[in-house]
Order: sequence, then C-alpha cells, then structure tokens
Amino acid sequence: MERQFHFISGLPRSGSTLLSAILSQNPRFRAGMSGPLAGMFGALLGEMSGRSEFSVFIDDTQRQRVLRGMFDNYYADCPAEVIFDTNRAWCARLPALSQLFPTTRVIACVRQVPWIVDSIERLIQQNAFSPSSIFNYTPGGTIYTRANALAGADGLLGYAYDALKEACYGAHADRLLLVQYETLTAEPDRTLAAIYDFLGEPVFQHDFQRVSYDARAFDAKAGTPGLHDVRPKVAPIERSTLLPPDLFQRFAGDAFWRDPVRHPAAVGLI
Repeated sequence: MERQFHFISGLPRSGSTLLSAILSQNPRFRAGMSGPLAGMFGALLGEMSGRSEFSVFIDDTQRQRVLRGMFDNYYADCPAEVIFDTNRAWCARLPALSQLFPTTRVIACVRQVPWIVDSIERLIQQNAFSPSSIFNYTPGGTIYTRANALAGADGLLGYAYDALKEACYGAHADRLLLVQYETLTAEPDRTLAAIYDFLGEPVFQHDFQRVSYDARAFDAKAGTPGLHDVRPKVAPIERSTLLPPDLFQRFAGDAFWRDPVRHPAAVGLI
C-alpha cells in the first residue's frame, strides 16, 4: 500500500502528544508519541558515511533507498493510509525528508517558552522521588540548574528550539506549519481544520471531549509519570507559574513566531 508520511516535531511540552491523540481518532491516520525512527535515521546515515571503510560502495541513491525502506518496514504492519511520525529531531532533517518524501509536511508544535520550562519543572517536582530521564536520572540540582540544562544546546529544549529555527528559516520552510499549544487547547476545531487544509486531507469530525492516550508504562520507566498524559477534554488550563520571576523573564521573549518581524513569511502559523 502506498502511504503518505508526515511528521510531527517542534518543542517539548507543546502539545505533540495531544495532537497525535486527536489525529489518531481518524481511522485513516496513525500518530503517536515520539518514537525511535529519528535516532535510527541518524545512526544509519552515520554508518553509511565516510567513517565506514565500505562507504565507497554506497551512493546517495542507495542511501535514500535504505532510509526510505526503514520507514516502510517499521510501519509495515500499520494499516493506516497516512502516518505521522513524531520526534523533535525531524525539524533538523527537513532537507533529507523533503527528498525522501516529496509531498511530506511537518507540523511543529510550539508554546510560550517560559511555560515549557514551567511544565517540565512541574513534572519534576510532582515526581520528587523518581529521578527523570530528562536529566539522565540525576537527582538534586535546583530549578535554575535544571533550566540551564534544558536550555543548553544539547538540552531537551535547547536542541529542539535550534532545530525549529533551522527549519523555519531554511529552504524548505514552506513544508512547515507551526501549531501553538495555546491555540490547540483553546480552539481545537479551528486548529484541526487548518491542519487538514495544510495536509490537503478531507476534514474529519474529531471528538474533543473524549481524547485518550496511554503511555503510563513508558513514562514510569522514564522516571517521569505524567510526561505523556492527555486530558480527555481539550481545554486551556489556567495556573500560576512555578518559576521565579527572573527565570520566567529569561525565556519570555523567545517565541519568535509571535513577532511579525522575526516570523518567516513562508511558515504557516495557527
């Protein structure tokens, strides 16, 4: 069966699991939480690169066939016609994805950055006796050291943020749609309608009162229960931040997609 592959990427704690749970209500679609394919993609590229003595036997056409075959075989048992693979790294792979899948689109979930840091910190504090994989299962530290680790170039947030900017300002920005967490939770009907239009798919009637997704076993193993929890009803949640004022302000101006001057014209925004 000829399948259509699309990708969900963007920033952590910005609604990718919620969006996947909603999209999965459509029987033609398959979507889920972040999976292993992006890591496998990078590993295969490395093994087929010049660091291998056998790289002289592999040209770009063969590399593309191997990488495309990885997707086809990983999802071989999936009956869905349209597959959304999720990983924050896909924004950094847009040039390659555009060649492997000429009609592919990438949905990048974004959120006001201080609230991403707040959301992660809230999980850490809720699971005070369970060191998290987010920080390599290392206990201790402070809210400031954890924020610094998140925002570093190799941190959960820093890497994803840099990859997002690379995609937004790159040559394939027209394949990208930014979906704000704030819009998704407040206006799910309008958000999904815009996503279907972006994908060129017929609209499906989703149930925003009965959304479900279960990743409790994965979250427990990651030392972060609740990491992929999805509330049954899609709605915004008002709350106060856990971040000290100076830390909150440190990230307050990072939402470049909300700035008309910095937002790339080729990139759609919901």
